[in-house]
Amino acid sequence: MQVKLLDLEGQYSDIKDAILASFSELLNSHQYVLGAQVAELEEMMQEYNRCKYAIGCASGTDALVLALKALDVQAGDEVITTPFTFFATAGAIHRVGAKTVFADINPDTFNIDPNKISAAITGKTKAIIAVNLFGQVAEMDKIMQIAQENNIKVIEDNAQGIGAEYDGKVAGTIADIGTLSFFPSKNLGAMGDGGMCLTNDAELAARLKQLRVHGENPKYYHKWVGLNSRLDTIQAAVLKIKLPFLDGWSEQRRANADYYYKSLSDVKQIKLPVIHPKAKSIFNQFTIQAENRDGLMEFLQANEIGCAIYYPQPLHLQECFEYLGYKEGDFPISEKIAKKVLSIPIYSELPREQQDFVIEKIQEFYK
Repeated sequence: MQVKLLDLEGQYSDIKDAILASFSELLNSHQYVLGAQVAELEEMMQEYNRCKYAIGCASGTDALVLALKALDVQAGDEVITTPFTFFATAGAIHRVGAKTVFADINPDTFNIDPNKISAAITGKTKAIIAVNLFGQVAEMDKIMQIAQENNIKVIEDNAQGIGAEYDGKVAGTIADIGTLSFFPSKNLGAMGDGGMCLTNDAELAARLKQLRVHGENPKYYHKWVGLNSRLDTIQAAVLKIKLPFLDGWSEQRRANADYYYKSLSDVKQIKLPVIHPKAKSIFNQFTIQAENRDGLMEFLQANEIGCAIYYPQPLHLQECFEYLGYKEGDFPISEKIAKKVLSIPIYSELPREQQDFVIEKIQEFYK
């Protein structure tokens, strides 16, 4: 039996006709850039995320860069974030000329540890990027309190957390700006790249809209150097069709997660994901910590079971960030977790017989 880590065919087949009809409508309109569907999606996302403003852009990475620019983060500033995340989080900080300052993670949730943030704050700290990793929101109440006490802005990198909640608040709307990714593997995925910024601040929303079109307003007049980062109309059309299904897909992911918890709880050599009591996860990944992780991965792959390591090397040890001056041992929890994590299939259309096969093979490996 073959089990893919992610299989989008089931999701696509259910909405194929609606997507093709929307493509036909778009082709007839010829409005390929910032067409009506973009504004319509932004309105739908404002309602879904219970926020005042949603600004589409070209990717989740660009969303981070736009957020940093909107908060006037620039050369000489410092931004605190986690070393255990996708590259784009720190890459965006580098792209605006600021210095990345890392703070270690909570060993249970994999998210940045608020207790480590305060020690990283200096007179140059301009912002914090909190990542809602694998679909679980960081401890935003503590992070926002630290930020307010130190007059620091906060960005929620919510690329993996759309629809998640923390203490009843919607992920991506707790900080000054939240960012989303619509990369195809996300819970709400486009058919290509796409991203979005969320905010409740009218001034920041206006800046973000201007910055995504080279910083121009009015046309050909530029207050800032922005980006060419518009959400393609064709991607907005796809996301408009998908959004009404998102909560159902997330519920099915949670059901699949519950099945893993019940079925794998007796396997002592693995640690199942720990969900913070205030958090409602959407399980963008189901990431276990495993003894002999590499051996387990090879065994699963030999049995045609998709799995992946998110992420094998923390950012502070990446060659391109050597200039920051970090070394091995500086963030021991992130380094330890990177050697133990393994993500297994969790997508909403995962057939139960395939999930049973995954469970069976994990149990078999550790017998």
